[in-house]
This record gives sequence, C-alpha cells and structure tokens, in this order.
Amino acid sequence: MSSATNHGPGRVLVAIYGVFAISATARSAVQLVTDFEEAPVAYSLSALAAVVYVVATLALASGTPTARRTAWVTVALELCGVLAVGTLSIVDPALFPDETVWSGYGSGYGYAPLVLPVLGLIWLWRTRPSSVGTGSGSAASDRHGGGAPTNHA
Repeated sequence: MSSATNHGPGRVLVAIYGVFAISATARSAVQLVTDFEEAPVAYSLSALAAVVYVVATLALASGTPTARRTAWVTVALELCGVLAVGTLSIVDPALFPDETVWSGYGSGYGYAPLVLPVLGLIWLWRTRPSSVGTGSGSAASDRHGGGAPTNHA
C-alpha cells in the first residue's frame, strides 16, 4: 500500500479535515472576539481544536515523514481532546456554559469530531511506510528473496 496520506481515500480525509479547520477557526474567532467573557474555557478549547484541525489538515495533506509524525501527534491529541472534553461536558456541564466543537463528543457536529480522529489514525496506520526488505525479520531470508536460505556450495 502507498505510504502517502493524501492519495485515494486520504484525499477525502484531508478535505473533511479542511472543512473542520475552516469551520472551527471561524467559530472560535467569532467566539473569542465577541463573547470570550461568557465562556473562556469553552472558547479557548474551541480555538485549540481549530489549531489542531489546521495542523492535522496540513500534515495529512503533505505526507512527508515529518508531516506524518506531526499528523500522528495532532490526530491523537484530537482524539484525546474529544474524549476529555466530551466526558467533562457531560459529567460537569457547568464547566462549559457554551458548547465547543468537542462538547458531548462532538454531538453538535453529528459526532464527526469523535469519528474523524479514529479514521485519521486508521488511515495513518494503513498508509505507514513499509519496512525495508520482506519484513520477515530474518536477514538471510531478506537477502534471498524470502523463504529458507539457499546453499550455493
């Protein structure tokens, strides 16, 4: 399988991340500028989510080794954020007087914020670069194209 994160189904994933990056950035910018005092924690988390979506989008779109590492970190951070904020917003709703992208596990967005990082991590795993050789773990079998070593006596 190709190791590029931006080919095939990866293009759709990048496009969805791009939509979330734009929408989360716009929403958080408006919230921070107009109503920050009303829910500073929620609006700050919305801004953090926006940054995570922007960085994940760019990293997934690039597909370079450094970008792949960045994508792993940001998509994993996104999943942790959705799980943490989603749980806190249900357990103690007073912490979030207004919703964030990740409140209620992304219920305001059809739970896409919960599903998206799972799909992102699966895609990163499926498109990971293949290891050198056949992957058999044996140097002898890698030198001889796999299988048992041959005797050239």
